[in-house]
Amino acid sequence: MVDHIVYLCDTRFSGSCNPFRIVYDLLYRARIPQTRTSMTDPSSSRPGKIIAVHLNYRSRADQRGRTPATPSYFFKPSSSIAASGGTLERPAGAELLAFEGEIALILGRTVRRISPDDGWAAIGGITAANDFGIYDLRTADKGSNVRSKGGDGFTPLGPAVIPADSVDPGALRVRTWLNGELVQDDTTAGLLFPFGQLVADLSQLMTLEEGDVILTGTPAGSSVAQPGDIVEVEVDSPTAPGAPTTGRLITTIIEGSVAFGDFGNKPSIDDTQREEAWGSRELAGLETPPVFELTDDLKARIRSVGTATLSSQLRKRGLNNVSIDGLQSTRPDVRLIGRARTLRYIPNREDLFASHGGGYNAQKRAFDALRPDDVLVMEARGERGTGTVGDILALRAQVRGAAGIVTDGGVRDYDAVAALDMPTYSAGAHPAVLGRRHVPWDADVTIACGGTAVQPGDIIVGDADGVLVIPPTLLEEVVSDAIAQEQEETFIAEQVAAGEGVDGLYPMNAEWKFRYATWKESRS
Repeated sequence: MVDHIVYLCDTRFSGSCNPFRIVYDLLYRARIPQTRTSMTDPSSSRPGKIIAVHLNYRSRADQRGRTPATPSYFFKPSSSIAASGGTLERPAGAELLAFEGEIALILGRTVRRISPDDGWAAIGGITAANDFGIYDLRTADKGSNVRSKGGDGFTPLGPAVIPADSVDPGALRVRTWLNGELVQDDTTAGLLFPFGQLVADLSQLMTLEEGDVILTGTPAGSSVAQPGDIVEVEVDSPTAPGAPTTGRLITTIIEGSVAFGDFGNKPSIDDTQREEAWGSRELAGLETPPVFELTDDLKARIRSVGTATLSSQLRKRGLNNVSIDGLQSTRPDVRLIGRARTLRYIPNREDLFASHGGGYNAQKRAFDALRPDDVLVMEARGERGTGTVGDILALRAQVRGAAGIVTDGGVRDYDAVAALDMPTYSAGAHPAVLGRRHVPWDADVTIACGGTAVQPGDIIVGDADGVLVIPPTLLEEVVSDAIAQEQEETFIAEQVAAGEGVDGLYPMNAEWKFRYATWKESRS
């Protein structure tokens, strides 16, 4: 195994390490051709470029709730490189220093316009990396990450390199420990964009040179490190001969003492940054809005009453504009009960469709985000002249456990959609694709569908009569009163069938109410 590992730095024996010799040692000892490093000038062994991928693991994308269609990148300065065993200062006044364990690729040769199939062959070695960042400065960076991720020591690498030709790029593992607890554990089988694609994509516009470093993204589990914490990252290939490993890249966090000056942006955070830095609202100590739970018992009670009765109860509470009108169900025999998730389409404009309509757009992300008991409600402005969903995405919704789909637009592949178990309510069938009339724009916002407002979390109930939107705060009392109403109407129907007139019976006067009470008691 020793033949497959190059140690970049080992403070156990030397007591100190010049971090800027890392790339030189990697290249020289791995016998990658030397053109841009020098033994006499350690600073020249800094890589020319450090390029980092924003989002590249499916686990991280699922955690963030968004999945990119193509990779995107940012630069980190070579002065941010540090060695294993060092300390990293959390700047004074900052709160959110986040760690991100990653696999770092080291270019073994200079390439330009290389193909994805040849991209991996350009890699000389891999090592462990920790892509540290200060979330307190993200707003000031406006997406560039210059200050938030460019600080001195914010890119530890090492302590060893694994030659790329000794491992399968699809069978690498990256793990991170925080104070000895394993917090990140994923493999390259979970990549959105394989390493060869990253190299090819970047080389389309820039020359990638020997020694350049590509940070390939972090999996789920990235969080915040506090002063006194120890963060360790290891990359290995457990199934390769000898199970080569980089060893653990160790960084100790310390508290900074020098405050930011008044001549630049200072740390500033909000709850969004806290949530993203920690990985969840719960971990960040933020209040989590409760998700309304549709229990089996509650669903059974809703299922026992019709939308006509529920509509009457909503009207008694002053809610008249709660029906999604003009739609028909593919499965009128199946009751629709679920929580609203929303998707909004805007009118097609060619330049906006070019920027928002292709790839992993808002429509596809919305379907991928569905959970059991969700109903995807789509605002299509009543435009029936094209499809807003087809068989593949409808099937995706069913596989995700969704209760159904509601759209005031058209449906493509209607017969296939109608064959699914879950109901889809729509304005009718149409063969045209989405882009004829719509641009998928945003999700989980308040929308208008079929003439009524729908908010994420509203309760959607549908049957052969139509579709209703019920505020979750009113659901319990509306359903309870609807059950009572239908019981009364059962009694009234029995009396009418027996020949009684409706005067005084429907609605019931005092005499009929007494008879009803007796009837109900006899059935209890």
